[in-house]
Amino acid sequence: MSYQALVSEANENIQKIISKLGLKSVEFSVVPAKSGFGDLSCNVAFLLAKELKKKPFDISKQFSDEYSNYLSEFISKTEAHPSGYLNFFVNQPKINEVIIQDSIKEDYGSLSLGTGKTITVEHTSVNPNKALHIGHVRNIIIGDTVSRILKKVGFKVNVLNYVDDSGLQVADIILGFKELNFPENPPNNQKFDHYCGDIVYVKTTEKYEENTSLQDKRKQILQELEDGNSQTAKFADIITKKVLACQLETCWSLSVNYDCLNFESQIIRSGLWATIFEKLKSMKLIEFESEGKNSGCWVIRGKDKDDDKVVVRSNGTATYIAKDIPYAAWKLGLLDDPFNYEKYSTSQPNGNVLWQTTLSETGESKQNFFGEKVITVIDSRQSRLQEIITSLMGKFKSNPDAYVHLGYESVTLSQDTAKTLGMNTEGKSTQMSGRKGLYVNADSVLESLREKTSSETTKRNPDLDATSVQQISQDVSVATIRYEMIKYDLDKIITFDITKSLSLEGDTAPYIQYAYARATRILEKAPSQPNFNAKYDLLDGEHEKNLVRLIGLFTINLQDSANNFSPKVMAKYCHDLAVGFNGFYEHVRILDSENTELINVRLCLVQSFLSALEKALDLIGISPPSRM
Repeated sequence: MSYQALVSEANENIQKIISKLGLKSVEFSVVPAKSGFGDLSCNVAFLLAKELKKKPFDISKQFSDEYSNYLSEFISKTEAHPSGYLNFFVNQPKINEVIIQDSIKEDYGSLSLGTGKTITVEHTSVNPNKALHIGHVRNIIIGDTVSRILKKVGFKVNVLNYVDDSGLQVADIILGFKELNFPENPPNNQKFDHYCGDIVYVKTTEKYEENTSLQDKRKQILQELEDGNSQTAKFADIITKKVLACQLETCWSLSVNYDCLNFESQIIRSGLWATIFEKLKSMKLIEFESEGKNSGCWVIRGKDKDDDKVVVRSNGTATYIAKDIPYAAWKLGLLDDPFNYEKYSTSQPNGNVLWQTTLSETGESKQNFFGEKVITVIDSRQSRLQEIITSLMGKFKSNPDAYVHLGYESVTLSQDTAKTLGMNTEGKSTQMSGRKGLYVNADSVLESLREKTSSETTKRNPDLDATSVQQISQDVSVATIRYEMIKYDLDKIITFDITKSLSLEGDTAPYIQYAYARATRILEKAPSQPNFNAKYDLLDGEHEKNLVRLIGLFTINLQDSANNFSPKVMAKYCHDLAVGFNGFYEHVRILDSENTELINVRLCLVQSFLSALEKALDLIGISPPSRM
């Protein structure tokens, strides 16, 4: 039982009243009410005012009178608000009982929005030439959180990581190793992805200005990468797999897991482009340009000539979009699958098998990672390309919503954080650039967060052993970075600040985790475990009722988050829960009463809060420590 069930009940009965009164059907809404508007509120009167030529209040009054025939053990009263809204009031003792008892069940909050449907989510997709930086982390955490949320509402979710192992950035590090003779083994046991990104990639790109002939070498390497049998391609495969392994270590440390790795090099060699190219021509989705700047090219028409996108150049070579189109179609299951599958050599922390595509025979059974709908998490700078692909896939699938580009803005570093992490900066925030070496890798940020958390945890809990401090530090640092990546709207630039993000006050992950730790300590100090055969009518204080209400809003927030692919909604819900509990903690004497039944029912509420918050935090990939 949750407020979602109350909303459904009120919706159904309002529909019955509309039919009974012979009124025109309208798309009204019933939502959790703001303060002063009962427990639920409905806008039906405003939508009928024009048709009935009455004031909203008078219509609302009529509906309230009619609703007296539909009152239940959950909704005990309705009334018309002077503003015109129809307000609903719950039977508080019954709601207390049902929400608290249901919230401690394992499946609390689960929905069946996606039963029998499959969604494929692609995220991360970082070039395997460097370590993941803090900007990449936003992509990773958005994708992982959306995947968790979609699973919770009943979808079968396939999570893919597209490895761009044949592009310019890979060619740059291969050139560094082969032409500039950088040693293949990093100095001082440096992590291989850090070495490739910080030294080989940056120093190689610097050399292009000094020696322009290297540009021709890079073009040659790019061509050789497309030939899977070339020595260059085989060497690149070894190097990129080593970088990828390091990147996956970082992702796993952030509590992120995948179902399948897909490789751009295999997309190119698979023949998928030839198939999709013929399909594009037959459906007249591309045109041959016979004159102008794109003469001899195949193009996708834009709104005007300047928006035309070249797919195949006049020399017959395909542009980079020719890699993305067949991959998008493959994800939707629109093409025969040319790949074989093999298990990745390292096990994932969550125990799930990680598959990877291959063009070689493996003896493994065919896998299916296609989706009826595909969500691709890519930053907003690629919006134009993604608009083209979205439009093409909608036409292929005869469903404009089949392919979704989930875009987001970049991450910058605050001045203080940039300096803390060893970057020279003068502005209020620092933009990152992998090519110039102006970035902070995710491993460094995590390590810095761990150090700060460990120091603070040891100060607050001198009795804790080193292993416990280490686990708390890991949980808090991962929570901090994950929460900072999803608490904002996706169209907002993030300025990441380590110190502020670790605060135990305000809109931060540690604030939420601290509320959980507080609640855990209360149960530890309690004279007995909560007995849920309790007197729920005793929970009649403002802060008690508010906390019950917040717990009951779980599925409403989950549904909103799933429908809009919005991680922020669940992040905000977790924060709201923590705020509600802290208000309850500060104003209610939970264990200090002579009434043992009152103590017991309040402990039931504390356990209910813990259970709901733990489930909500799991959806955003955060583990709540019992001590901080």
